[in-house]
Amino acid sequence: MGARISARIGGIAPSATLAVDSRAKALQAAGRPVIGFGAGEPDFPTPEPIVAAAEAACRDTRNHRYSPPGGLPELRAAIADKTRRDSGLEIQPSQVLVTNGGKQAVYTAFATLLDPGDEVLLPAPYWTTYPEAITLAGGLPVVVPTDESTGYLATVEQLEAARTPRTKVLLFCSPSNPTGAVYPPEQVAAIGRWAAANDVWVLADEIYEHLVYGGAEHVSMPVVAPELADRWVVVNGVAKTYAMTGWRAGWLLGPSDVVTAATNLQSHLCSNVANVTQRAALAAVSGPLDAVLRMREAFDRRRGLMVDLLSKIPGMTCPTPQGAFYAYPSVREILGKQIRGRRPATSLELAELALEEAEVAVVPGEAFGTPGYFRLSYALGEEDLVTGVTRLADLLSEAR
Repeated sequence: MGARISARIGGIAPSATLAVDSRAKALQAAGRPVIGFGAGEPDFPTPEPIVAAAEAACRDTRNHRYSPPGGLPELRAAIADKTRRDSGLEIQPSQVLVTNGGKQAVYTAFATLLDPGDEVLLPAPYWTTYPEAITLAGGLPVVVPTDESTGYLATVEQLEAARTPRTKVLLFCSPSNPTGAVYPPEQVAAIGRWAAANDVWVLADEIYEHLVYGGAEHVSMPVVAPELADRWVVVNGVAKTYAMTGWRAGWLLGPSDVVTAATNLQSHLCSNVANVTQRAALAAVSGPLDAVLRMREAFDRRRGLMVDLLSKIPGMTCPTPQGAFYAYPSVREILGKQIRGRRPATSLELAELALEEAEVAVVPGEAFGTPGYFRLSYALGEEDLVTGVTRLADLLSEAR
């Protein structure tokens, strides 16, 4: 008799970021004053006009029935308009597939593009879901490591060194989860030209497009590297921009043949995205960016506060993130030192110690392919942010 669980599914690791968030919430429910830096979600409510659109949609009987698997026609058109407005990428509504969040868009893209044995270049640190989505589609992640010395930016030279005849796709995420790195426009264009010259597809995750700070600028690779022609896929969604993580509305953009194939897959996988969610997403992408700008101002303040506090911790190196809402400090100099009778040898062990002793939840770098780091989200209130980082600093300052 064979194994109860298939090797394909049995090999999937649970989401480390969700696991940390769940553990923190369980401890909070048990009365522990845990401060969680784990989850990547804004702490703001969804803007009221979007909620109102969803309430109205609940009472509209059109939304009580199946709708096209590719998405409501008016939402696909609005996403095409929003994409043109925000990034200058010219697409038709037929090049849009509405998905259950950006995460499903990533899975669907890899399932559509990859055959068994195809390789995907994956700059690290990477979002914890990327390698699982690649592997489930039969692909092979090829990790391209970066570190704080280069601001977590991969170079064309590194990508070329990792390329083989089996390379099919480059996964490109800017602004980055987990590091907050933002590639300069000229580097985005250079990477795009390299991909085009070597017949490498680019899967660009633009979910954090509006969350950039200071002089940083987000650009869409297909726009600044038109040489890519029709060998790109862009995934995006409303979760981070409009504080809608729980609504589950994202999308996949790409050449018509790719989107058609991906839509065929979705027609069997889940039919349509919930119509009420689609109506809420329509209100979001069709409306102004006022709420987004207010959230970005708050994140920018918190960014400066967090980096300032983390940089004062002996042994911790924290580059200033230019986008998203994460800091990604190195804790490698702290590992192996004694803290409250223990010598954590890995960032995973140090994160467990921080949760137990300081009641602070962080995600260790092991989740992102780079042991020796912490990811801390600054998408939480400033009082909790200061309290949490101060607790962490007090604990780590004991390292001897």
